[in-house]
Amino acid sequence: MNASFQFDIDQLTSYLTAHVAGFEGPMAVEKFSGGQSNPTYLLKARSGDYVLRRQPPGTLLKSAHAVDREYRVLSALAGTKVPVARAYHLCEDPAVIGSMFYVMSFEAGRIFWNPALPELAARDREPIYDALLSTMASLHDVDVDEVGLSDYGRPGNYFARQIDVWTRQYRAAQTEELKAMDALIDWLPSRCPEQSGKPSLVHGDFRIDNLIFMPDAPRVRAVLDWELSTLGNPLADLAYFCMCLRLPPSGHIVGLDGLDRRSLGLPDETAIVERYCALRGIPAIEHWNFYLAFSFFRLAAIAQGVKKRALSGNASNASAEQVGSMAGALAGMGVALI
Repeated sequence: MNASFQFDIDQLTSYLTAHVAGFEGPMAVEKFSGGQSNPTYLLKARSGDYVLRRQPPGTLLKSAHAVDREYRVLSALAGTKVPVARAYHLCEDPAVIGSMFYVMSFEAGRIFWNPALPELAARDREPIYDALLSTMASLHDVDVDEVGLSDYGRPGNYFARQIDVWTRQYRAAQTEELKAMDALIDWLPSRCPEQSGKPSLVHGDFRIDNLIFMPDAPRVRAVLDWELSTLGNPLADLAYFCMCLRLPPSGHIVGLDGLDRRSLGLPDETAIVERYCALRGIPAIEHWNFYLAFSFFRLAAIAQGVKKRALSGNASNASAEQVGSMAGALAGMGVALI
């Protein structure tokens, strides 16, 4: 483990014993290999297994690595139809391990890193996608007022706001000129769909590998990685999920580009969008390419941030340079849609 991501285990054990009901040491700590943004650790204690998510050390971009927002949304969703880990405690004191962190339950189950689902028989693959889409629809149907999240996002047009945020994040992390990003930054703002209706809770990184499925059933046990969650247009999650499936079948984010989905028993993009609309009772989606182009733009900005952290030496994941190199290609795929 990179020395900058280590901490005093005895000090953390004492802190959790005092602040998490039922927690008992001693404790062993293992860092998960994933987690480009917020380092994530498995805590193995006498009282059971827990998961710790923390901000990375070093200088951070403004509003990034918001583990306190993750903790808030996990707490708010407890008891809803959206399956999440149990949030135990948020520590805002950086003196404990060097940065803000929270602790949640460890949820055992299956994580599918490859959306082609090679570990499953063809007949068992579509039910996984249906469970995923049902979970996404349940998330977007959450009444944010009832769960205390009515102030979880800023007012105004969601996409206009997001384009502004990610443009500023991209510029702050920019290391070279990417003409495709400049083209998207120029094109996207004038094509934003109008804001209509009450905003939904948006996950922001809804990929198949951010879900834990039950060990023996096509059902989602927990949705992970809520750092980018906010209030906004739910179609952003749907488009982001479909955008990820458009990526090549190799790389940090594994996609399905070039694969025969029908022969693999996987739904195509049209079927995914239609199923989502049916689950939520909404009409067919207009301006689909805008949502996809926005998704490529935003992921390119995120990748550029990872690249900047890698160059600064405070990236969480060993593959940060590979992720950062995706920025140009992602922006190019977005431009191809406009």
